[in-house]
Amino acid sequence: MAIAVFGAGCFWGVEVAFGRVKGVTSTSVGYSGGTTENPAYEQVCTGKTGHAEVVWVEFDPSSVSYEELLDVFWGCHDPTTLNRQGPDIGTQYRSAIYFQDSQQEAAAIKSKEKNAGRFPSPIVTEITAASKYYIAEDYHQKYLQKRGLENCH
Repeated sequence: MAIAVFGAGCFWGVEVAFGRVKGVTSTSVGYSGGTTENPAYEQVCTGKTGHAEVVWVEFDPSSVSYEELLDVFWGCHDPTTLNRQGPDIGTQYRSAIYFQDSQQEAAAIKSKEKNAGRFPSPIVTEITAASKYYIAEDYHQKYLQKRGLENCH
């Protein structure tokens, strides 16, 4: 199994998007990219922890490639809005790819370049080495599925 970590706004809908992908064996939502250890949701929402809401994706590379996961990432949010996705505003909603190794980094950069012309504005997605991942509170895990919802709208 391999790991991918993506920030694409509110993590509830993003988790659903990745959870539908054949070859993804598990997902969880949490926080990454900041400086506060073991942050709580309320802390992350202040914007003072530096963390983004992210989805941790465990996948079988023999069934789905990292590049295919990047395609899902570009398709499930607007990577041209800085620190915002729809009505959600703040640094925790930033568009981010947290790579695990140099191969993921190269693939993310190439994918960003490939998708640049797809959007009417420049892509502002950060591509950064993965840092510690903190799993979010239980009530955030599979939030939409627990409520019988397909997406946040």
